[in-house]
Amino acid sequence: MADKCFHPSIEGAQHGAKSLDQFLAYAKASGATGAQPSNYMLQDGAGFKKAKEIKDTFAKRGMTLDGISCHCPFWVHTTAWTQSPTIRPFLPPDVAKKSPDAIEKWTEDYLLKLMDLSAELGIKIMPMFWGVAFGWELATGYPWGFWKGGDYDLAAEGAERFVKKTAKLRKHANKLGIYLAHEIHPGTAAMCADDFNLLVKICDGDKCITVNADPSHCWEGECWETRFLKVAPRIYACHVKNFVIRKGLPLRMMEPSWQKRAMQFVDIPSGDLNMNRYVELMVHSGFPQRYCQIMGTKTAPLVVEAESAYRDLDATSANGIAFVRDNLCFPMAAGSFEDGMGA
Repeated sequence: MADKCFHPSIEGAQHGAKSLDQFLAYAKASGATGAQPSNYMLQDGAGFKKAKEIKDTFAKRGMTLDGISCHCPFWVHTTAWTQSPTIRPFLPPDVAKKSPDAIEKWTEDYLLKLMDLSAELGIKIMPMFWGVAFGWELATGYPWGFWKGGDYDLAAEGAERFVKKTAKLRKHANKLGIYLAHEIHPGTAAMCADDFNLLVKICDGDKCITVNADPSHCWEGECWETRFLKVAPRIYACHVKNFVIRKGLPLRMMEPSWQKRAMQFVDIPSGDLNMNRYVELMVHSGFPQRYCQIMGTKTAPLVVEAESAYRDLDATSANGIAFVRDNLCFPMAAGSFEDGMGA
């Protein structure tokens, strides 16, 4: 049988109530062979666990370490300047009370130490997303924008802000050979493929600015195929997640309840997206080959991030892992199906 280039993995942020060992035990029992713990699972008091302890925990469970999910601290770092209260849930209570500048500095130091730990663990790809560097006005994407006037240009100011605020983090990542894989996502510094390519441009092609593909955030006009073809050479990580769009409901209504929203994350098998075609596009983009070359592995992780407003979280994720294992980690074609015709 032809070789497989993927293995089933799971993202840890949604399972933060579990310790690292509990999370890995759950992931293993659900059929995953690898895992992508969140940065919070690696914390130990005011610092981080020792690299040896983390490696030993993974070895005990017979699991591969497939990256560190660190979306929250990166988002806080590039959003703190806005003084939004939405950053507080991701910070220690004493830090959350500090000034925006102090929070940004604290988060920057935190991320530099996390990158050091990542390098010590041999992890060179960090899934994350940059925060609202261009401001909440541009983050709305609203056409009644007035983003430029006689004495201001929010887009130009945002570009300058992004370059300056991320410079130290990008420099350290490059020093360690780490790729920061931005998840193109509403409410971040890059909400579509063109936004992401702009970040690359204003940072002079910085090689550490890469993509964590996730098709479940392509729900406002840009389909996942258009998005990921535009950024294909920079896809270094991959999440597997699905959604449904409920017809007739506005996507941007101010409704806090997920069960009432127009866009809802759902179990992977029953959503609107064809996950098989998505994974084929990942192969087409060169993602698995890129990941395996950088990480020195034989297979690349398809990281399950299944969520549901109705189904139990653990059950939803376990169902997602099984789907990925049984349907998406397929044997790769060695050539064209036409090769044997007429022989």
